[in-house]
Amino acid sequence: MVKSPGASTGYSGTPLGKKLGVKDGQSTWRYRMPESVAKEIARSGADPKLLASPVAGLAMAHIFVTDGDDLARHLAKLRRLIAPDGTVWVSWPKKTLPKGVTAVASDVTENAIRDAALPLGFVDVKVCAVDAVWSGLKLMIRKSERP
Repeated sequence: MVKSPGASTGYSGTPLGKKLGVKDGQSTWRYRMPESVAKEIARSGADPKLLASPVAGLAMAHIFVTDGDDLARHLAKLRRLIAPDGTVWVSWPKKTLPKGVTAVASDVTENAIRDAALPLGFVDVKVCAVDAVWSGLKLMIRKSERP
């Protein structure tokens, strides 16, 4: 697990939970989310229903990946499980980091996420800074592919 420095330092005043669209009671699965990010979301006030593993009808997933093969496996699995109007956030390490923050080795980029997601029927709808280390790309099922 990669540790992240303070999630809100130097970023917009919008609470992270709000920026990510986290809602009370929302069925949510998190994969390798840094503890500091989880704490920042909790400070936002939202109280999602956290699941130990993804299930059919999942409202939100947030995965933190550094390996392209890991990304592809998770996206394929989540595409089958995410609710038609559900959200998948994919976070990857930034290439440029603040002074004193150690870079994370990764072959995942914003374009690599799109390359893996678009053929599965996902479309990207938002990008944001999650914290000083991680960026996030919000994916949803393309409207034309929803039941």
